[in-house]
Amino acid sequence: MSDHPHSHDDKSGCDCGHEASATPELDARLIPHEVRHAAVFGALASLKPGAALILVTPHDPLPLLARIDAEHGGEFSREYVESGPEAWKIRFERTAVHV
Repeated sequence: MSDHPHSHDDKSGCDCGHEASATPELDARLIPHEVRHAAVFGALASLKPGAALILVTPHDPLPLLARIDAEHGGEFSREYVESGPEAWKIRFERTAVHV
């Protein structure tokens, strides 16, 4: 870790000085439905190239995935880590930045 709290090699969008120890999980089941998609898009937007997060949802989020592809096609790779029945977990990794 660097001597300066705001200069580290963390690939998240955060400059708080904490180092990421594992791929963070965003549990969308805990986010109010009215703001859920906005929260997911905000979390994805905060990722730097090479950074990843795991999205946890209560169902297979096909409409959300279609919207991500339409608005951010090519910026993220994704793979299902878990496919129900209690939760779906999808790992997103930023591969490029939208210009």
